[in-house]
Amino acid sequence: MPEPNYDEGAAIAPTGAGGAVDLAMSEGETLEKTPGGPLGTGPAGKPRSLWSDAWHDLRRNPVFLLSGLVILFLIVIAIWPSLIASGDPLDCDLAKAQEGSQPGHPFGFNGQGCDVYTRTVHGARTSVTVGVLATLGVAVLGSVLGGLAGFFGGVWDAILSRITDIFFAIPVVLGGLVLLSVVTSNTVWPVIGFMVLLGWPQLSRIARGSVITAKQNDYVQAARALGASNSRMLLRHIAPNALAPVIVVATIALGTYIALEATLSFLGVGLKPPTVSWGIDISSASQYIRNAPHMLLWPAGALAVTVLAFIMLGDAVRDALDPKLR
Repeated sequence: MPEPNYDEGAAIAPTGAGGAVDLAMSEGETLEKTPGGPLGTGPAGKPRSLWSDAWHDLRRNPVFLLSGLVILFLIVIAIWPSLIASGDPLDCDLAKAQEGSQPGHPFGFNGQGCDVYTRTVHGARTSVTVGVLATLGVAVLGSVLGGLAGFFGGVWDAILSRITDIFFAIPVVLGGLVLLSVVTSNTVWPVIGFMVLLGWPQLSRIARGSVITAKQNDYVQAARALGASNSRMLLRHIAPNALAPVIVVATIALGTYIALEATLSFLGVGLKPPTVSWGIDISSASQYIRNAPHMLLWPAGALAVTVLAFIMLGDAVRDALDPKLR
């Protein structure tokens, strides 16, 4: 077998995902025939990488397309809620408290006389912001710590493993009740910080295992034998081929963090009024569920659809990135 061509300016096999593993995969299980070339090649006859092949599959997956459209809609209304709800979510009229649907107010009014439709639309901003920022914080912190521990091993790996064991022993909801009960801020940052604090160990374990698996591959051993530095091996060859499990888990976890924010807000330790949140609206509507069920139905339905969309997106990404599921 010829030795891989390696120098400081190029990867062992300069494919899209970085590394000779992509070239090996193009001969096997992750690539499929396309109209423009032979088996395992793209329209120009070049080998497709794992990432380009995953995108090729995702574009043809109806679950990915449906969930992606829902998430795109949520992101748009989170950034520009006035596009579909021009009213003020804090503009309330007690004379209309608990009233049902009316012209211009399709979802009715809550217990304070606020428009449920406007509050449901504006609540998407808070939920999406918390979910995205918490997921980014967890992914970055967990990936860096877990990746370094898996690559270098030794005493740092042992210390990180014991620390993650301690965090896994802390119940999330109970931890939120204890830690957030002393916070008086009405912003989203304490909730995001709590989620990052208790969420990074899961991503750390996954990143650690993925890096340990990737660094044992032949292309990494060849790079090491040819004198590549640790930083080059980690950033150029290992990280691109170890990110897939982290991306899948982070995508699914995003929906979980949105649900966790609503749970903590429902319990009174998460976000607090006057912040507009689905969890706060669900909490305030729970005592009127018999007389005015519409107050609970719409924010709860929006929360359920959002969480489901992110879980479906994560499942679709997992199916596209995992060669064993092909």
